[in-house]
Amino acid sequence: MKIFTLPDVGEGLTEADLVNWMVKVGDTVTVNQVVAEIETAKSLVEIPSPWAGVVKELFVEVGDTVNVGDNFFAIQVTQSTDGDDEPVQAPLVGSGPKEDTPGRRRRRRRPQPEAPAEIESPVEPEPVEDAQPAPEPAPVQKSDLFTKVLAKPPVRKLAKDHGVDLSAITPTGQHGEVTRADVQAILDGTGQQPAAAPKAPEGSETIKVTGVRKATAKAVTASYTTAPHITVFREIDATRTMEYIQTLKKHPRYADVRISPLLVLSMAVTQAALNTPQANATWNEDTYTLHHHVNLGIAAATPRGLLVPNIKNAHQLSQLEMAEAIQELTQRARDGKTQPAELTGGTITITNIGVLGLDTGTPILNPGETGIVAFGAIKQKPWVVDGKIEARWVTTLGASFDHRIVDGVEAGAYLADVAAILEEPALLIS
Repeated sequence: MKIFTLPDVGEGLTEADLVNWMVKVGDTVTVNQVVAEIETAKSLVEIPSPWAGVVKELFVEVGDTVNVGDNFFAIQVTQSTDGDDEPVQAPLVGSGPKEDTPGRRRRRRRPQPEAPAEIESPVEPEPVEDAQPAPEPAPVQKSDLFTKVLAKPPVRKLAKDHGVDLSAITPTGQHGEVTRADVQAILDGTGQQPAAAPKAPEGSETIKVTGVRKATAKAVTASYTTAPHITVFREIDATRTMEYIQTLKKHPRYADVRISPLLVLSMAVTQAALNTPQANATWNEDTYTLHHHVNLGIAAATPRGLLVPNIKNAHQLSQLEMAEAIQELTQRARDGKTQPAELTGGTITITNIGVLGLDTGTPILNPGETGIVAFGAIKQKPWVVDGKIEARWVTTLGASFDHRIVDGVEAGAYLADVAAILEEPALLIS
């Protein structure tokens, strides 16, 4: 019998939540057949079987959090091989498409039905780490940051069957895990009886924080408490941007791609980042790095929560390529097919709160970045033009920066560059 343990995906992730079993005990599976779906802090991932055989045991229940290295499932292989009963790890299979091959032109896609895809706060991509084999779990030290109770599946089942709260038991296991003896002591009355979990008031609901929401909470807390934010605002006459967008929509080259003012803003944010590299930087304690490339993050509201996939080397894209990249990136996010690589390496972010009808906001930096621009709703307002009041399309930008790198001068210069392009999109081709 072969035992499969949850592998390290090589993206700095240490745990995942089981979303669905695609098989049950007794089923016959083939090599590479998908047996389960898990949700990490970044994406849905399919787990394939590395062997052909019969499913003998499923160690985890749907909704459980599984640590890297935990036993996941067991299979009685069709043909016996050396190493039976030894835990084996295998690579995960992402549920979305692979990254485009360098130099390969993006395939045009028909525009999808419009739906709000951008919201106000980014989520931190976990730092990328090289995958390391972990045959033996490292000793666990309890921390306020991690509330996951370590216990083997049979122990969890015993506790669940008798209504015992594992989190209230002091573990005695070698690696900080709750043992069967710990649970049995509670049942025998010789151990400390766990206090009953507090119930939510009538009419309320307690939600377990997992996956993307858990990562978002961690990210925004870390960003807000470690990076001193400075936020500036600017109201802009975007009338010519609106006219420009209507012109592009009628052009045959843009027939297969969705065009919106976000395209002009993306081009403007990218160009301004090259002009003011302090807004496109990374703080490194006693040094900071100015990036001379732009990986443009687009904050996207998805069924799984808030994600910030980024467009790699956005500064090298033409206007049409940028429009295609935005469309593909946001569509993959809505479909739950965002890949981990798309969530790392961002240098500056846009959050389009205008799709929610909001005028402006104070966005929180995506950790590791020093700039984020909130794009407010574009509305018709009275505006003074050449001494006369006219109805114009007006929007407000709110931009937050890491004050350790960006001072008022740089913040003002950056926002002025973005505003200039929104006020006159012809600057994009000058």
